[in-house]
Amino acid sequence: MKVNAIGHVGYCTNIHPGETWTDHFVVLQQVIPDVKKRLAPDQAFGLGLRLSNIASEELEIPENLVAFQHWLAQNDCYVFTMNGFPFGGFHNTVVKDQVHAPDWTTEARVEYTKRLFRILSVLLPVDELGNPIQGGVSTSPLSYRHWFEWEQPAARDYIFSQTTQNVLEVVAELIRLRKQTDRLMHLDLEPEPDGVIETADEFISWFTDYLLPMGIEQLSEQFGLTDEEAETAICEHVRLCYDVCHFAVGYERPAEVLDKLKNYGLRVGKIQISAALKAEFPSGADEREAVRQAFARFDEPTYLHQVVARTKSGELLRFPDLPNALAAFDDTHVEWRAHFHVPIFVEDYGVLQSTQDDIREVLKLLATRPFTNQLEVETYTWDVLPAPLKLDLVDSIEREIQWVLDSKNYALSI
Repeated sequence: MKVNAIGHVGYCTNIHPGETWTDHFVVLQQVIPDVKKRLAPDQAFGLGLRLSNIASEELEIPENLVAFQHWLAQNDCYVFTMNGFPFGGFHNTVVKDQVHAPDWTTEARVEYTKRLFRILSVLLPVDELGNPIQGGVSTSPLSYRHWFEWEQPAARDYIFSQTTQNVLEVVAELIRLRKQTDRLMHLDLEPEPDGVIETADEFISWFTDYLLPMGIEQLSEQFGLTDEEAETAICEHVRLCYDVCHFAVGYERPAEVLDKLKNYGLRVGKIQISAALKAEFPSGADEREAVRQAFARFDEPTYLHQVVARTKSGELLRFPDLPNALAAFDDTHVEWRAHFHVPIFVEDYGVLQSTQDDIREVLKLLATRPFTNQLEVETYTWDVLPAPLKLDLVDSIEREIQWVLDSKNYALSI
C-alpha cells in the first residue's frame, strides 16, 4: 500500500511455500485477499513478489503473466519490488549456505535476474499522475565467502571481478529495458553475514573499486555514454537493499550506514523490515548459561543463523551458524546477535530481545530524511520458529504490517 511520507509498504511473499508458479499462485490467491481486506480495504495493496527460478520461467509465459496481471487488477493489488535472492527451494528443504547458489559467478544467476526484471517491467503500475513507479529486485551479496580462500587477495580479486562483470550484464539489460518500457528499475544488493559483501563499508568498497571503474569503461563503449553518464546509470541501477536484521547483527547503526552511502552518492533501493535476536550476557555463570540456552532453542536445521559476538574488548567475533557460536561460548562474550528473522512486533523473548529498536530508528530516519520509498516486511521463518511463537499466518502478516504502520506514525510524531 502507498503510505504518505514513507512510500510503498508490503510484505515479501517468500513467506509462502511453493517453488512452481502454479503452487505459489494458489497460496497467494488464498491469503492475499484476506490480508488486503484487513489492512487496505479502500486502497491498492502492495506486494514484494518472490519467485524461484522455476516459477520465474513459468510466470514469463505470456498467458500466465496476463492471468496474474488480471488477478492483481481484480484484487486491487500491485507488485512494487521482487526478491531475487533465493534461486531455488526455500521451504521444506535444508537451505543453509545454498541460498547463495548459484551465485553471481554464474550465468544462471544472471539469466534468472534478467528474467525477474523483464517480469517486473510488465507488472510495475503507474502512479496517480500516470508515471511508472520505480521498482527493484533484491539479490544476494555476490556469493558466500566461506566457499573461497577468502584470506587470499588473489582469490578475492577474482571473485569480485567475475561477479562484477555479471552484475554489469544485468545493468546493461536494465538500461535497455528503461529505453523500451520507460521503467527505471534497480538491482538491490543485500549484504548479510558471511556474504562476499556483509557490511556497508564492503558494499561501498566493491562499488567504488570494482563496479564503477569496470562499469564506466564498459557502458561508455556499449551505449556511447560519457563517463559521467555511465556513472549516473550505474548509481541509478545498482543500489543497496537495507535489510534491518542483517545490519543489526553486525552492530551497524542505521544513521552511520546512511551517512556513508550519502558521502559516496550511493542509494538504498529498498528496506527489508526484519528483526534479529540479541542479548547481553550477565555476569553470573547461571544467568549466562540461561541466555545461552535461550539462544539454543532457536537452533533449527533449515536456514543459516550466523552469530556475531561482542567481546569485553569490543572485538566482534563472527560465527557461521548458531551451533558454532554455542560451542565457542566463553567468558569473554558480552553480547550476541543472531541472524534469525523473528516477528517484528515482538520485542522480548524472555531473556532474549529482538533488534526491534533498529527498525524504529530506520523508520524515524526515513521520515526525516527520505532515502527510499520501498519497504518490504520480510519475516520468512514462521515455519521454523519455536512452537510458542507459531501463530496463524494471516494474523501474523496483519500484525507485522500494522506494527510498521503504527511505528511509522510514532516516528513522524517525534
